[in-house]
Amino acid sequence: MRDFDQMGIVVDWVDACRKGDLVALLDLYADDAELECTCNGTRLYRGRSELESYWGPKLSAFASVGFGLEEIHPAQNGVDLEYSIAGALRIRASFRFSAEGKIHSTLCEPAQQGSHDCGAC
Repeated sequence: MRDFDQMGIVVDWVDACRKGDLVALLDLYADDAELECTCNGTRLYRGRSELESYWGPKLSAFASVGFGLEEIHPAQNGVDLEYSIAGALRIRASFRFSAEGKIHSTLCEPAQQGSHDCGAC
């Protein structure tokens, strides 16, 4: 059993996205964190600098079009989240955590998009 609140960390992640707070968002990730995005082909980002280059432009877009929490629930070894961009575009993200209570890995993919590329994650 982990001694940190995994759901709380993901809620903090959502709050950072809504506020466009890149520093707060990056601080939730472990130094060696990985993010795999399959929205526009599969891309893997590792470490703080690659995560920063990935999230920086996205947070700006989220602030202008809106970022909404759709679903959040515990999953085996982590938390699964579904969020929306501009009230319609839905993205699914799965979070796994380090023993220190940081996000160790994230997988994002389109949710209920059919064959469309989400373009926002």
